Amino acid sequence: MNGQTVNNKATSITKAAGSAVEGKKKGNVTLKDYVVSMQSEIAKALPKVMTPERFTRIALSAISSNKKLSECTPQSFLAAMMNAAQLGLEPNTPLGQAYLIPYKNSCTFQLGYKGLIDLAYRSGEVKTIMAQTVYENDEFDFEFGLLPKLHHIPAKSNRGNPVWFYAVFKTVNGGEGFEVMSVEDVKAHAKKYSKSYSDGPWQTNFEEMAKKTVLKKALKYAPIKTEFVRQIETDETIKSTISDDMTLVPNENEIYEAEVENEYSVDPATGEVKEKVADQPSLL
Repeated sequence: MNGQTVNNKATSITKAAGSAVEGKKKGNVTLKDYVVSMQSEIAKALPKVMTPERFTRIALSAISSNKKLSECTPQSFLAAMMNAAQLGLEPNTPLGQAYLIPYKNSCTFQLGYKGLIDLAYRSGEVKTIMAQTVYENDEFDFEFGLLPKLHHIPAKSNRGNPVWFYAVFKTVNGGEGFEVMSVEDVKAHAKKYSKSYSDGPWQTNFEEMAKKTVLKKALKYAPIKTEFVRQIETDETIKSTISDDMTLVPNENEIYEAEVENEYSVDPATGEVKEKVADQPSLL
C-alpha cells in the first residue's frame, strides 16, 4: 500500500485537527476540549473493541497524569492515542502496556514491555516469551555460538543491583532463541537512540524498559508475522495523520529508536518482509 492510499484512508479527523491547532494557538481550545469535541470523528478510526467514550476517558486521564501532553499538537496526540487503541493497548496506566511521551510539541507513542508481550502472544507465532533481570548476586552464565546456553539461578536473598537483562522465546513450531544485554549496554543504547530517555518510563521504570529493549533484540530471530512487525515498528514514532490502520502511517520522528538493529522491514506497498540495507537505522 503506497503513501497515496494511506492518505486516502485518513479520516476527516485529520482535517478537523487543523482548525483545532489554530484555536489552540489562540488559547480558545484546550487539548481536553478538542478530544471531547472530536468523539464522533474519532469513532470512525477506532477498533470495534473500544468505544469513543472509553477512548476519551483514557485520553483525558493521560493528559491529567502528564501536564506536558497538553502542549503537544492535537494531531500528534490523537495519532498516538489512536495507535494505542488500534493495538488494543491502554497508554499511561499502571498496566505498563504503552506510553504517550511529550517531545517538544509532539506526542511520541511508545510500547511498554507488557504491551510488547501481549502483541507477541497475539501474533500466534510465539508459544513462550519473557525477559528477566539478573542481579549481581544471582548465579548467571551464558554462551552464544553453535551450542548456545543460558543459565540463571536467582539469589534467595540480597540479590544486589541489576547487572544483566535477557529475553527468551519459544515459537509454536519449536524454534527458540535468546538475547542478553548488560546494564551498560542498555543505557548506552537508550541514550543514543531514545529521545525520551531523560523523561518518562526510562526514568520511572528502567527495568521494564530494559526488558523491552532486550526482548526486541531477541525477537529479530523469531519467525514472526508481517502484521506483528508492523505493530512493533510503531514504537517510538511521531505521527499526525489518523487512519483506520495506523501501522501504515509514516513515522515523522527524525531519529528512530533503533532498539533492535533488525535485518528486516515491512514494505508498505506489498506487505513483504524485506532485508534492510546494513547502514540504515532500524525501525525496531
